[in-house]
Amino acid sequence: MRRSMRNPTATLKPDIPKIRHQKGLYGVFVNVGAIILVLWLIAYPLSFLPEPIGSNAAYFAEGIRVTVLLTMVSGIAGILLGIVTALAKTSRFHILRWLASSYVMAIRGTPLLVQILFTYFALPILVPWLRLDDFAAASVALSLNVGAFNAEALRAGSLAVPQGQLEAARSLGMNGRHVFMDVVFPQAFKIALPSLANNLIALLKDSSLAFGIGVVELTNVGNRVQAASFQPVPVLLTTAVLYFVLTSLLSGAVAAIESRYHVERRSS
Repeated sequence: MRRSMRNPTATLKPDIPKIRHQKGLYGVFVNVGAIILVLWLIAYPLSFLPEPIGSNAAYFAEGIRVTVLLTMVSGIAGILLGIVTALAKTSRFHILRWLASSYVMAIRGTPLLVQILFTYFALPILVPWLRLDDFAAASVALSLNVGAFNAEALRAGSLAVPQGQLEAARSLGMNGRHVFMDVVFPQAFKIALPSLANNLIALLKDSSLAFGIGVVELTNVGNRVQAASFQPVPVLLTTAVLYFVLTSLLSGAVAAIESRYHVERRSS
């Protein structure tokens, strides 16, 4: 009884890590919900803007949806490709390391626009049975591009995992697959998360290069509207503001995810 009287407010102290963890999840839901609302309702506020924006509000809204879809498809594929490539670059087999390194060097050493044009125009000639439409070709090129950069981020993250943890896991009888899945990958992903987030945000902006093969995304919509109206200033400003809104919401969601993982890492 005397011990409990000394700290009468001990049980009233808030669990700070838990609160921050909940705020991180709340931030993710808020920003993702805001992105969904933008995709669903953006045509309504745009319709009140002066010409040539108001009459093309639905056109801009469709371009935003294509941009977000292209980013999502390429981003998910890029993460998976980055994991596979990072594993290959750290493999004990020389041929896998060579193939992965050659792929990363080729992607990082050539412009993204050239990669998109090559995938759409040259790849069907080299592989006749592979016929891709403009959206699929852009998705493949963007996935290959961001996958190479994700691979480097994940490889650096895996190398940052303390060697002692790997030795301890092996001493407990864990095989290579379990060591990777339970010890290496969770920590490597957390370490690489800021770089992966930057790659995703850059991917959203880089998707504008898909207009080079005719994908009707946001930049292509803006280019067509300004070409038809001969009013480049309001059209390009509107396009830039819409990109800014999308990247801001995506950055907010990424920041919330980073905060959530940071709390888990510190409280573990």
